Amino acid sequence: MAEAILDVDLLAFERGSQRAREAVVDGVRRSLATGFVYTSSDLPVDLLDSAYGVLQRFFALEPEAKRCFRAPGANGQTGYTELLVETAAGSVHPDWKEMLNWSAPLPLGHPLRRRFPQLYPEQLLPEAAVPGITVLLAEFHRAIADLQRRFLRVIALGMGCAEDFFEEMVSEAPTLTRALRYPPMADAPAQGHLWAAAHGDINLITALPRATGPGLQVRVAGEWLEAAPPEGRVIINTGLMLERLSNGRIPTGWHRVMAPAGATSERHSVVQFCHARPWTILAPVPSCCSPHHPQRYSAIRAADALEEVLYRINLLES
Repeated sequence: MAEAILDVDLLAFERGSQRAREAVVDGVRRSLATGFVYTSSDLPVDLLDSAYGVLQRFFALEPEAKRCFRAPGANGQTGYTELLVETAAGSVHPDWKEMLNWSAPLPLGHPLRRRFPQLYPEQLLPEAAVPGITVLLAEFHRAIADLQRRFLRVIALGMGCAEDFFEEMVSEAPTLTRALRYPPMADAPAQGHLWAAAHGDINLITALPRATGPGLQVRVAGEWLEAAPPEGRVIINTGLMLERLSNGRIPTGWHRVMAPAGATSERHSVVQFCHARPWTILAPVPSCCSPHHPQRYSAIRAADALEEVLYRINLLES
């Protein structure tokens, strides 16, 4: 049977019978063989709409006004990132997109922030230009982070781990929310640029609520397919950290963003990258190793894995 992206019900896992829970775990395990799964959620629709509203107001500002909210030295972990900066690893051309990034701040004296200051920069959001944006985006970040934390409980069981295996790993991690604007391709400065070239994410999992338009493509069984989640669903894709922890049993979900043929409009999306704490040692868990599936990956610290990827995508500043 060909691999397929399945639609699962996270709320049935949380509220249903044991049989319903087992069905969701089985569906997630099978779907993540593609690197992707669609899930129900209780993310408030009005919260997503409100987030898009303030973000579109920000991206509509003049370029010079947006540049006031760049955060030098933050490596793309907060603040504004201009067009033609992020470049997919292995791609010749930078992506035709601009971004606003934010996360949950930690206290100055927190040991994670003291040891990994580049991953926990002082947050910079365009409050002066779009009043109220800071509170709203913080609420949005918490809602998506909670959804991802809960979904990881399903993944943990599918890996043969305890349900709460990821709880400590993602607590106070540098999980990043990113808003993206993809301008009309007709405005790109040269041929060869894509909205976002093919790439896999570095983190554990990524949540993608609905975008404002089509363009996301996913690679399944060697073919590029349009991502087509049912109405109201959130797309979950897997990252390199989860592939390592699962000993390759859960592959990274490769994807790209392509402007539809003949499209003249822009596209907005919001994604969240769920990370492991930077001092986490990423090594295959015993339940994913066997004589027939021996350990494929050595151990690496999560901070080192992330830093290498930031370098390769042109976000690691000197």
